[in-house]
Amino acid sequence: QVQLVESGGGLVQPGGSLRLSCAASGSIFDMNVMRWYRQAPGKEREFVATVTSGGSTNYADSVKGRFTTSIDNAKNTVLLQMNSLKPEDTAVYYCYGNVKGPMGYGDYWGKGTLVTVST
Repeated sequence: QVQLVESGGGLVQPGGSLRLSCAASGSIFDMNVMRWYRQAPGKEREFVATVTSGGSTNYADSVKGRFTTSIDNAKNTVLLQMNSLKPEDTAVYYCYGNVKGPMGYGDYWGKGTLVTVST
């Protein structure tokens, strides 16, 4: 059974930084595509960033230049470095993965970690 667990959320002032981590546990053979999504209060879940097992990345326009995602295949971990945070970045951040486990490729979600940007 593959599980994704996010960590690193918290309260930060505008202009500050946070680093989120998504750890995949279980028998992992390939972290094919990993994505970060976020959901602000009263809004729909939105795409934030993508990283592939080969290290290719893509970002939403709203975070481009401020957020950086990376993958450590050896540690089955994906990171999201968030800089120059704004109040509008406040949301629950979710990790999604298309991951190969013992039963083949499947889609998995973490339970989320809350990021609050406020004075």
